[in-house]
Amino acid sequence: MTDPTFAPRRVSRRIGAIAESATLAVDAKAKALKAQGRPVIGFGAGEPDFPTPDYIVEAAVEAARNPANHRYTPAAGLPELREAIAAKTLRDTGYDVKASQVLVTNGGKQAVYQAFATIVDPGDEVILPAPYWTTYPEAIALAGGTTVEVFAGEDQGYLVTVDQLEAARTERTKVLLFCSPSNPTGAVYSPEQVREIGRWAHANGIWVITDEIYEHLTYDGVRAASMPVEVPELADTCIVLNGVAKTYAMTGWRVGWMIGPADVIAAATNLQSHLSSNVSNVAQRAAIAALTGDLSVVEEMKTAFDRRRRTMVEMLNAIPGVECPTPTGAFYCYPSVKGVLGQTIRGSRPLTSADLAALILDEVEVAVVPGEAFGPSGYLRLSYALGDDDLVEGVSRIQSLLREAH
Repeated sequence: MTDPTFAPRRVSRRIGAIAESATLAVDAKAKALKAQGRPVIGFGAGEPDFPTPDYIVEAAVEAARNPANHRYTPAAGLPELREAIAAKTLRDTGYDVKASQVLVTNGGKQAVYQAFATIVDPGDEVILPAPYWTTYPEAIALAGGTTVEVFAGEDQGYLVTVDQLEAARTERTKVLLFCSPSNPTGAVYSPEQVREIGRWAHANGIWVITDEIYEHLTYDGVRAASMPVEVPELADTCIVLNGVAKTYAMTGWRVGWMIGPADVIAAATNLQSHLSSNVSNVAQRAAIAALTGDLSVVEEMKTAFDRRRRTMVEMLNAIPGVECPTPTGAFYCYPSVKGVLGQTIRGSRPLTSADLAALILDEVEVAVVPGEAFGPSGYLRLSYALGDDDLVEGVSRIQSLLREAH
C-alpha cells in the first residue's frame, strides 16, 4: 500500500538543479515589457541585430524545395557540410582536420553539452575561468562533473594565468574550458598566452574544450589564436566548438559543430543519434553557403560592432564608479560596477550587481545582465550588438541614473 505521506519527486534532481539561462531570461523580460508598450532597451542577448545575408537565405529557400532535404540524413551532419567545416577551419585558423572529426550540432549549445557529456565522468573536475558564459557550469553539472572556478578580474583584463590554473589543479582535474574571444568579457588571449596555457594542459594530461565561436569578431589588430594550432601536441586531447550563429548573424538557424579526435567524435555522434538525430537539412544547406562564401559581409558587421564598442566603452567609463576595460573581441562590454554598489540611488541601495540590474530596469527601462550570471557579483554585461541609436539612448539612461548615486 502506498504511503500517503510520500510525495514522489515530479522533476528529477539532475534537471531540477538547472538554472534558467540568465541571458535569455533578461532578453525575454525585455521583449515582454516592449510588447506591453514600454520603451525598454535590451542589452541582454548576444545576438547580432543584422539579418542573415541574402545569399545564405536564398540557399535555404532552394534547399527547402529539394525533396532530398525532406528526409533523415546522417546524424553527424551532411557530408558536404562536414567537408566545408573542415575546409573553413583550415582556411581561418590553420587547423588541418578531416571531415570525420566534425560533428554538426543543433547550435553551439548542443556542442557544449555533448563535449562535456562525452569526456566527463561523475567526480571529474573541470577548471572554468571566470567570468564565464552562463551555460558552461550547467553543462558540466549535467555531465556529472564538478566546476572549479578560476576568477580573473578587471585588473587582469579578465585573463587567467597559468599560475592560477595550476593552483586550481588537483588529481581529479580532467578538463579546462577555454573561451577566447570571451563571452561575457570580450577579452582575447594573445597567441603567447594561448601557447602557455595549452602547454600547461598538455604537460598535465588535461583535456581542453575550446570555444571559438567569436573567432572572427576581433578588433584593434588582435588575432584569435586557436589552441590546437598553437599547441599541436594537444590535438589528441582537445575539442574545438564553433558555429555560424555569431559570425553570419544566424543565431536562429541553430547550426554549430564540435571538432575533436575521431573516437570522441564517434562517441558524441552516437549520443546525438539518440538525442536529436540530424540537424535541420535546410539549415545545414544554409550553413554550407555561409562557410563557402566570402567574408565581406562579416567585415561589414565588424565595422559596425567596432564603432559601437568604442562608443559604449567611452560612455560607460564616463560614469563615476564604473570601470570598463576595452574589449578586443566578441560584442560585449563587461564593466565593473563595484564603485557604485552600496550607494543610494533613487531611494534604493543596491548591494549586488543583481540588485543594480533590477534597479536599472525598473527605473530607466534598460535591461542588462548582472555579473552573478557569469561568476562573482560586481559586474554587468552589456551587448553592443544592437542599433547605434538604441545603444546611445540606453547607456545615456544608465549614465543619468548612476550619476545620482551618493
